[in-house]
Amino acid sequence: MTADAPLPPSIDQLRDIHLPPPPDMWPPAPIVLLVALAVVLIAAWTVRRHRRRTPLRRALRELDALARNHAAAYDPVTLARGISRLLRNYARSRFPRENVAHLAGADWLRFLDAHGTHGDFTSGPGLVLDELPYRPPGSPGEDADAVALLRITRQWLRRNAQ
Repeated sequence: MTADAPLPPSIDQLRDIHLPPPPDMWPPAPIVLLVALAVVLIAAWTVRRHRRRTPLRRALRELDALARNHAAAYDPVTLARGISRLLRNYARSRFPRENVAHLAGADWLRFLDAHGTHGDFTSGPGLVLDELPYRPPGSPGEDADAVALLRITRQWLRRNAQ
């Protein structure tokens, strides 16, 4: 070594290695934002769909219970009352209350036909809903075609699902 040449640095004079700071948690990578947005949208859609279908499922369960009760007791008056109540409650939840609440008799049956069936309530098996629910249970008179009445009620409920 010559006297003019600089001395090589000794290990004691070296600086320690400095690592870069850890990456920030915010803002996340764009793909993470897209995945999070997709998860939120799918969850909101699922909840909304479930809430919209709940009244229909409830009404169909009630209709099944009416059918079971009718099969056990065979009382067409009780069946017609239950179906009439079920249709009115579902219609009030599905349509504006002021359009449904005041309807009775033939107007009610025309409303049902206008929103789901094509004449099944005004001239078909649903015609018994005009008079039969208002008779005393077990009273003699015309019997409802229970199978057809249950069928058109189920069709009406499904066609008016929200």
